[in-house]
Amino acid sequence: MTALLQLSRLIDRVNELLGRAMSWFVLAAVLISAGNAIIRKLFNIGSNAWLEVQWYLFAAVFMLGVGYVMLKNAHVRIDFISSRLSKRTNAVIDAVGIVVFTIPLSIIMIKLGWPLAQQALSTGEMSQNAGGLIRWPVLMLVPLGFAILLAQASSELIKRVAFLTGHRSEPFSVEHEKSAEELLAEELAAEAEKHALASK
Repeated sequence: MTALLQLSRLIDRVNELLGRAMSWFVLAAVLISAGNAIIRKLFNIGSNAWLEVQWYLFAAVFMLGVGYVMLKNAHVRIDFISSRLSKRTNAVIDAVGIVVFTIPLSIIMIKLGWPLAQQALSTGEMSQNAGGLIRWPVLMLVPLGFAILLAQASSELIKRVAFLTGHRSEPFSVEHEKSAEELLAEELAAEAEKHALASK
């Protein structure tokens, strides 16, 4: 288990770096989008290449940042239910979800996405828009993004199993901050409990 936890920490470090890099991609997308809009309005000049760079960057943020989101435990979950369950129960649910859904989906998407990206690379496929860009970099984001997700899912599975077997004190690398919904649910539950005690 020690070797697996070391592997998990390595994957976490890589995704931490990737997640931080994505903030620069967001900034680049915003600056390009703003610059493109200003030039189009002022000089009536447009460029399909610049428009496509924007959505390439947008796609990169989502596909390359997916592991970071999972690492930070910020992915979509039903907070109203999970906040009422014990850490152990949540860890079991997470482990089952990772094994049954996340890992198989990632493998399927890598297998489906890789041939398309490889074909676009070998043929030099270009965008159909005038002045558009080559397509393989954005198509390569699909297998790459799901490979990142697969790696992080494996890391999270290691952490959940380590927690359940007593090799870790916490199931997550980072306990995410409570969402507004979780805080509201706790407040409503406390209020209901107070009314129930008062009515007795």
